[in-house]
Amino acid sequence: MGISTGRMRALAFLFVCILSVGAGVLLQTAHAQSTTDAYRAQLQAQLNQIEVQIAAQQQVLDQAQNQVVSLSRDITILNTQISQAQLSIKARNLAIEQLTGSIQDKQSTIFDLNSQLNGELQSLGSMLRAESQLDGTSLVVLALSSQTLSDFFTDIESFNQITTKIQSSFTQITATKATTQQEQDDLQQQLEEETQLRQVQQLQEQQIQDQQAQKQQILTETKGQEKSYKAIIAENQKSAAQIRAALFQLNGSAAIPFAKALDYATAAGKQTGIRPAFLLGIIAEESDLGENVGTGSWTVDMKAPRDTLPFKAIAASLGLNPDTLPVSKKQWYGYGGAMGPAQFIPSTWVGLAGYVQQPSGSGNWVYTSSKDRVGSLTGHTPPSPWDPQDAFMAAAIYLTDDGADSQTTSGEFKAAMCYLAGCGNVNNKSLQFYGNSVAALAKKYQCQIDIVGGNPSSPSCD
Repeated sequence: MGISTGRMRALAFLFVCILSVGAGVLLQTAHAQSTTDAYRAQLQAQLNQIEVQIAAQQQVLDQAQNQVVSLSRDITILNTQISQAQLSIKARNLAIEQLTGSIQDKQSTIFDLNSQLNGELQSLGSMLRAESQLDGTSLVVLALSSQTLSDFFTDIESFNQITTKIQSSFTQITATKATTQQEQDDLQQQLEEETQLRQVQQLQEQQIQDQQAQKQQILTETKGQEKSYKAIIAENQKSAAQIRAALFQLNGSAAIPFAKALDYATAAGKQTGIRPAFLLGIIAEESDLGENVGTGSWTVDMKAPRDTLPFKAIAASLGLNPDTLPVSKKQWYGYGGAMGPAQFIPSTWVGLAGYVQQPSGSGNWVYTSSKDRVGSLTGHTPPSPWDPQDAFMAAAIYLTDDGADSQTTSGEFKAAMCYLAGCGNVNNKSLQFYGNSVAALAKKYQCQIDIVGGNPSSPSCD
C-alpha cells in the first residue's frame, strides 16, 4: 500500500520536527556533560591525591606505634593523627561536592528528557493535524519525491509504522527517565549519609584541637627532654583503686564508676566473645559523638516514620512517656533521635531487642521476647537503650555480628567502621580516623584493665 499525499506531508513535517528537537537536546546535553565530566574528573583527582596522603600518614602511624615509647615517637603519632584528621575532613567535603554535582547532572538529564518528550508529543500532534488538513501537493512533498530523501522511506511500508516508531521512542525515553530518576534518588540517599557523617567530622575537628593542645602540653612539661617525659608517664599510671573509682562518662544516662563499666563490658565479652577493652573504646567514642544526647525531641528530630514508629513502641513496651525520654537533637545536616550510651537509633534497636512489625511492613512494632537478643543475655525483658547494661550488650552483639569477636586488629577495626557508618564504608579512608581513635581508646582501657588485674607492666601501658 502506498503512502498518501496527506500522510507524506505529515510525515515530512514530523521528521523535520523530531530531528530539530532531538538535535537540540543532544547538543545541549553533550555540552553540559563535557563540562561536568571535566569538573568531576578534577574533584576525583583531588580526592585520589588526598587518599594517597592519608595512606602515607597511616604507614607513618603504624611504624611509630610499633616503636618503644619515647617523646619523639609520641609526638610523631600526634602529628600524624592531626594530619590524618585534617586530610579526612578535606576528603569528606570533596565527596559531598561530588555527590551534589552528580545529583545536579541527573536533574539536568531528566529536564532534557522531559523536553524531548514534549517535543515529540508536539510533533505527533502536528502530524495528525497535517493529515486531516493538508490535501494538496506541497513543496515538502516535492522535496520528499527526490531520490535522496525518498531512499530514506523505502523501508517503511505504511504510515502506521511511523507512529509505532514514535510510540517506541516515547517508551524508551520514559524508561530512561525512570532509570535516571532512580539513579538520582540513590545519589540523594548517599548524599544524606555523607552529610550525616558531618557529625563525625565535628568530632574530628574537636580531636584535632585536643591533640594540638596535648602536643603543646607534652612539649611544655618535658621541655623536650626524654627523661622528663618518662617520669610523666610513670606518674600518670594510676593505682588500681583510683582506676576502679574513676567515672566512666556516658551520654544518655548517668556516669558510672569504671569498675561498673568494666563489669558490663566483661559480661558482654563472655556472652559474645568481644574484647571488653574494645567495647569500652566504642562506648567512649560514641559518648563523644553523642554530646547533644538528651536535648532533642522525638517528634521533631527523628526521621519519620522510620524511627518515630519504633520509638513509640519502645517507649510503650517500657511503660515510659516518649515525650520525656532523652534523644539526640537533629543537626542541620541529618536526623537525630539516637538513644542512650551506645547511640542506637530506634530502627536499629528494634532489630536487636525483639520488636517485630505486625503485620509485616505495617510500621506497627510489637515486642516479642523470643526475638529479643539483648534481653535474653541481660535478663531485662524488654531491654532499655538507656540502661547501660543493656546498651553495652546491644553494642557487643552489633559489633560481633560484624566480626569484633575475632579480637584481631583488623577484625576490630572493621567492626568499628561498620558501627560508625555501615560496612560499605570500611575502606573509606576519610573515615579511617574513627577506627584508629577507637583502637587508641581500646589500648588505653586495656592498660587500665591490666592494672586493675594486677599487671601494671602490661605492654598495653607502653
